[in-house]
This record gives sequence, C-alpha cells and structure tokens, in this order.
Amino acid sequence: MTRHLFDLSPARIIFFSLTLCWPAAALAQSGAADGEWPAYGADKGMTKYSPLDQINADNVNDLAVVWRRPGLDASYLEVNPNQRTSANHVATAIVRDGIGYIPNGVGLVEAFDPGTGETIWVQEAPTDGDALPGAVTRGVGYWTNSDDARILVQRNIWLYALDAETGSPVADFGVNGRVNLQRMPADFERYRWGGVPVVVRDTVIVGQSMSDTFSGREAPPSEVQAFDVRTGALKWTWSAIPDDGDFGVETWQDRSWSYTGHAPVWSLMSADEELGMVYLPLSSSTNDMYGGHRIGDNLFTQSLVALDADSGEMVWYFQTVRHGLWDYDIPAAPVLMDIVVEGEEIPAIAQITKQAFTFVFDRRTGEPVWDIEDRPVPQSNVPGEVTAPTQPFPTRPAPFDRQDATVENLIDFTPELRAEALEIFSNYVTGPMFTPPSVAEPGGTQGTIQLPGSQGGADVQGAAFDPETGYFYIPSITSPFIADLYAGEPEDTDLAYVKGSRRWIAGPRGLPLFKPPYGRITAIDMNTGEHVWMSPNGDGPRDHPAIAHLNLGQLGWPGRPSPLLTKTLLFIGEGQTNLRRDGRMPPDMPVEIATNSGGPFFRAYDKMTGEIEWVTELEAGATGAPITYMHAGRQFILVAIGDRLHQPELVAFALPE
Repeated sequence: MTRHLFDLSPARIIFFSLTLCWPAAALAQSGAADGEWPAYGADKGMTKYSPLDQINADNVNDLAVVWRRPGLDASYLEVNPNQRTSANHVATAIVRDGIGYIPNGVGLVEAFDPGTGETIWVQEAPTDGDALPGAVTRGVGYWTNSDDARILVQRNIWLYALDAETGSPVADFGVNGRVNLQRMPADFERYRWGGVPVVVRDTVIVGQSMSDTFSGREAPPSEVQAFDVRTGALKWTWSAIPDDGDFGVETWQDRSWSYTGHAPVWSLMSADEELGMVYLPLSSSTNDMYGGHRIGDNLFTQSLVALDADSGEMVWYFQTVRHGLWDYDIPAAPVLMDIVVEGEEIPAIAQITKQAFTFVFDRRTGEPVWDIEDRPVPQSNVPGEVTAPTQPFPTRPAPFDRQDATVENLIDFTPELRAEALEIFSNYVTGPMFTPPSVAEPGGTQGTIQLPGSQGGADVQGAAFDPETGYFYIPSITSPFIADLYAGEPEDTDLAYVKGSRRWIAGPRGLPLFKPPYGRITAIDMNTGEHVWMSPNGDGPRDHPAIAHLNLGQLGWPGRPSPLLTKTLLFIGEGQTNLRRDGRMPPDMPVEIATNSGGPFFRAYDKMTGEIEWVTELEAGATGAPITYMHAGRQFILVAIGDRLHQPELVAFALPE
C-alpha cells in the first residue's frame, strides 16, 4: 500500500511562507459568479453562496414550482425496467455555460436544461463491470481550458471524465475515459466514496469511504488519490496514517501505525485554486470506539490537513480530536473565507465539527485565528485504554449546539417528563463532552451517553458563508447516542473490546432526552467570532401528546439539511423525511425524533435576523444541497427531494414570468 512521505523540511516551510506575501484580494472566496453554480459548494471554497437577488424578501412569497425532473432519466428504465434508486437522493447539481449536470439515482451523469429540466444528454451505462445498478453520489467536478470542458464523476470503483458537451467518455483520460480507484485488496473492502471530485488547477482529487469498524485491529489505511485531469495518470496518493520514519509516526505507540487502518476522507473537500492547496477533513482509525491497541494521539486521524494539490506534500495540519474514541471524525468540508479580525485581513478556513466547534485558521499556514486551548477531559476506565489527557477547545466562536450529557441539559417540559428523563439517564455513564465510551455491564450501566452524538452537532450538510457580511451559517442537530463497549470474543476478534449498539437514545414517551432545539441554524459573525442569531429549524415534536398542551414554539427537526445563501436570504429544508412523521401518519401517533428525522418543509430565512420569510411544503424532505442560478434572465432555486414514499426528483422554483 503506497503511503505518502510527509515533508515538513525547512525548504518546504520557506516555500509556503512566501504565500504570506500574496495579496488577500487574490485569495478571496466570493461564491458563485456570473449567475452560474460552478461547483458543488458554489465555489471550491464551499461557501454555498450566490450574490443573486432577483428573488428577495419582497417577492419570495411569489415563488412557485416551475419544473420537476425525476432522479433517474426514463431512458435508463429501458435498460433495466426494474431499476430502483435510493430514497436518499443526496445529489447536487452544478450549472456551467447554460447546462446543468447532476449524478442521477444510480450515479451516472445527466445533463439538463436549467430552464426547463429537460434532458440534454445522459451518460451511457458501461457494459464491462460497472453497469446498472449503481449508487447515487453527491456531485461532479468540472474542468475546462480554452477548447476542452470535462465533467469528472466517481461511480463505484471508477473515476470518469466525460465531454461536457456530449457526455461521451474522454478517450485520452485513463482507459476509455476512466481510471480504476481500487487500490486496497478488493477482498478486504471494495472502493466506495460519498464525496465529490475536487479539481485544483490540473489535478483531480478523490477520497474514500470505509467502514467505521473492522473485525480486528489490522486493516489497510485509506488513501486520498490525485490524478492528472488531462490524462488520468496517477500523480500521488496520501494516507493519514504515517509510515516508518514519517513525521507523526511517534504518535503511534508500539508500531501500531504498521497495522492500523481506516482514517479516510469520506466527506467533502475544499480547495484554494490560487494557493494550489486542497484541504482534507479526516476520519478516525481502526477501531473508532476502542483504541487500546493504538495508544497515542494517532496523527493524522481526525485532523484538518492542507496538502499541495500538485505534489501531495503536506503543508500544515491540526488535529481536532486526539486518540479518537467518539466517532468525532471531521464530517464536513472546511469553508474558505476572507475575514477581518481586529483590523487584520486574514485568508481563513473554518472547520465545523460534530462536537459543535468551529476551528478557524489562516488557510496558508494553519495558524489559529483565535486561541485554541488544551483542556483536561474525563479519562477512560476501560482496561487497556489510554485516553488523551486533554483535547483542543477553540476559545472563539462559542459552540453552536448543545454539549455535555449532564442533568442540566435534560428535558424539563413538565415535572413528570423530567422525572422520567432522570430515570432513563441513571442507566448510563454520563458527563461532559469527551466522556469516554464505557463497558455495558449486565445489571449495571449500559454504556456512555454522548452529546453531541456521532452525527453531530454538524455533519456532512456543512455550512454557508457570506463574503459580503462575514456571517457564517451553520445547521446542526442535538441528537445523543450510546457509546457502549463489549468484551471481544477471541473467536471473533483480536480486539480486547468492540463497540456495541452505538444507538440513538430516546427520552420519555418517545420524546428526545435532552432540551431543544433538536435542529437549529446558528449565524456567527466571523470578523468577531460572536454569535448573531440562532433559530430552530422546523416544528419538531411540539404536537407530541405529552407536550401539545404547552403550545411551545418551534423545537426543530434533526434532519441534517444543507444551506443555500443568497444576497438577502438563507434557503434550507428540514432534511430527509421518514415514515414515522412525514405528515401522512395519524396526528396522535407518538413521535420518535431520532437523528435524520427531517420534515417536508422548505424555508427562506432573513439571513440577518433569522426570521422566516417564506415556507412551502414539499412532497418529501430535501435530500440534496439546494443551489441557485440565473438562466435566460430568470433566477431559479433547485433542490433534490425524496423518501421511501416519494420517488426522488429535482424541484425547481422561480418567480412568475
């Protein structure tokens, strides 16, 4: 398995220090330009921002659905009439040169007219090992020079390059328009990914998804792979787990680096085209809730790492969780932003986390914008485990969601519900954030309640940044889970302990265990690090029979939706709907508000105040990240929806002509 040698030599440091002399204006991340939506996150800095304002607070209530497009073009059903697609249609379109491009319900690319939704071309299903069916992916990359435009998409074990005009494979890219991404032994794990290819200059970069848990302590490390965008030739690979002699190997005691695996970039990356750098949010290593076999901080797992996109050499890093045990992998693309702090212009990068932290750095050097403190955290009593004594806590901005599984955070809607919550609470190990997983004991405690849970706080839905105001908008959820361990059975594993149910925990009568909001949006002024406003996103369980009589305000749904930011408005759904509470069940049915319980409503908020300006009910919850663009003088809002009762589709909104 190829591993990349980390080079932090003085020569490399001097080279990259020269970037400090570059003018901040050259590094600006200004969102989508020219009425297009050129990348998954609007720009390569993942701002999810467009300055369009044809749709604004004065007319947003006139928005109407103007076209729909199914998640899978009908032509594919001629190939396989029984073809099924995932209800969780996470794909997001880009719009370039008057054409929309999106991965469909089986991961093949479709090009469509952004004004009507009509098909322009569809990617032909391969017939040699990658045919139908397939899995939906989040999006596509785009590369162009003066006479060539290409769509880059990962599907199954392949990276494809397609002609943007025709959809035909680019013959001189790899072999017949594709390269094989399967580098680890296929009998161990087949290559897969849930991200979007990132194109930096002439390099296209992909990550990898892997299981959180393996049957033993030994596993291959994940790799980030980079290819020449013209030829498909492999340029470099990079692994978060160092090799013998590499920088960081000393953080793996007893040569545990030699057999530990996983640690992928399973989520989305961002990039700075001017600096030629790509930023990787990294995950945890084998196994993610017990680390007695990998004592040490375990660099560079659960770290934000900046690489030179051309060479793959590491420029800087910051580890957000040491010796990870909580599944607190970095789940969202870092967001590039140019801010002014105490009069100093800073080309910054902000990384949101499942812990509900926002880490902010100078994206050239990794220098923190605000102090990050090492604070003592609870220690493990699991035999063989050696917990990191401290963890990093940013001093600013403040956390954007509820932290700590403590009595103070339990629901208290009524005295009776409070008493029931306390009874549930007493069955578990509890405490502040970073309280370690614990062994579930017969007749004793049943593991550790972890808040935030393994899906946040923040997660893959990411955040949005306004380059004009400096405001940062973060959707997040309050959803705990149980970190429980069981002794490993010798016939099954060589690990002393393995994770148990790792389940979401309900509170009294199916209500949540902790206080609301259960889904929220937080706006932060990134020039000061101060919170500006917080708004619950969605009604939440306010109509639950146990609390309906209290006439509570919005409590929020933990549906993990993605935001879209425009000149004056913040658009956001409630996340994927589920069968228990999608509006089609009897209103008196008890509600269990588990993670990913979204709703069918799509809203526009005043981005300066958090007040709701517009709301519409869709047939299903928003699954993909919404986008906006101009086409033929008309601004459109486009979002993917779907659930198990409603076939996935794209829905386009616009003002009346």
